[in-house]
Amino acid sequence: MIDQLEYEKYSHEDAVYAVDKLEVDWNEQALKSAESYLNYSSFSYEGLVDQLEYEGFTSSEAKYGADNCGADWNEQAAKSAASYLEYSSFSKGELIDQLEYEGFTHEQAVYGVEAVGY
Repeated sequence: MIDQLEYEKYSHEDAVYAVDKLEVDWNEQALKSAESYLNYSSFSYEGLVDQLEYEGFTSSEAKYGADNCGADWNEQAAKSAASYLEYSSFSKGELIDQLEYEGFTHEQAVYGVEAVGY
């Protein structure tokens, strides 16, 4: 939020002051952001936490969002696998490796790959 205010030409001091005066539940904001991301893309737990941290949430806020967003991580792995197969070819092993690279556990990656018919 501070970055946004600075982008809008507020001084750093004014932006910090304004944000400090807000009564915001940052865990709730992280949760809303996590749910929003999952509405249009698939993420592993780790990937979602990383995205929320990149967005500026603290590690604990990001984990709260990912922990409470209600995601089925197996289903997220399946969506991610299907997405990869829309534009590229993979062997079963390569696709599992790719999903693990994204942060899915081995079990989630295998589930995702098998869910798309491998």
